[in-house]
Amino acid sequence: MLIYLAKRVGLSMAVVLAVVLVLFSLLHLIPGDPATIALGPRATPEAVQRYSEKMHLDEPVAIQFLIYVKNAFMGDLGVDVFSDRSVTAIVLDRMGFTLVLVIAGLGWAVALGIPLGCLAAVRPNTWLDRVTGVLSVGTIAVPSFLVSIWALLIFAVTLGWLPAIGAGDPGDPWDQAQHLVLPAFAIGLSWVGYLARMVRASMLEVMGETYIRSAHAFGLPPRRVVFRYALRVAILPTITLIGMGFSGLLSGTVFAEIIFARPGVGKLIFDTVSARNFPVVQGAVLITTSLYIVITLISDLMVAWLDPRVRETL
Repeated sequence: MLIYLAKRVGLSMAVVLAVVLVLFSLLHLIPGDPATIALGPRATPEAVQRYSEKMHLDEPVAIQFLIYVKNAFMGDLGVDVFSDRSVTAIVLDRMGFTLVLVIAGLGWAVALGIPLGCLAAVRPNTWLDRVTGVLSVGTIAVPSFLVSIWALLIFAVTLGWLPAIGAGDPGDPWDQAQHLVLPAFAIGLSWVGYLARMVRASMLEVMGETYIRSAHAFGLPPRRVVFRYALRVAILPTITLIGMGFSGLLSGTVFAEIIFARPGVGKLIFDTVSARNFPVVQGAVLITTSLYIVITLISDLMVAWLDPRVRETL
């Protein structure tokens, strides 16, 4: 397990370094002077000079990259052009809203998708299995931005059951929960289908194993066989999918945060791209990507800990 852990951590660090290289290269591949691009065409030569010295843009490109990598691994991602605040602080202030949204969206998808998949596998080729299949394909096929728009129009505008925009009053948890319902529903709907199909396929494969048939032959209760023996093995691929879902929703929240005007990282990236505030864009993308890699690493380690056979694949 320690060898597998060392290999996976090393691979994750290499991916993070590659992301840093790509983000650094993108700024220098954009035509024009990076300082002028960051400050805008109306910036004075003195301001451009001060910014270039502050961001080490007057150094050779190789030295700039080494400085950027060193600062990035120390948590220093630069300074916001407009507010002169730390980019790391700006992104982390928004990250909490995004993480809450991702956890809520994936949480209700897991709570619904896994039981649906189990029921469909226990009763294959029945009306329940067919309905689950139709719902799974339907939810997967509908994009989250379309679900966000229709949820906003139906439940917030037409019916008025839930608030439309914002994250709620910071001092009122109930108001924050109400503002969370619609965006969490929008981003989690498609993952209900993914999880249900994955659990169903894994359960059908496991239910045909010899030890499951032996458990039935010994007269064990069907519920105990399903949940204690079959599901414990069938859930392993689902853990990987949940990790991928958590990581994928970090980027999938962009549309929901824009449509529902939530102050998350996705909306921050959208706003800063529009304002050409490239230091904040770089920092937000780097932190989000690093979190994506960490979550994927954790899910892989959980699967390897539960199933020793996985450790031999790397």
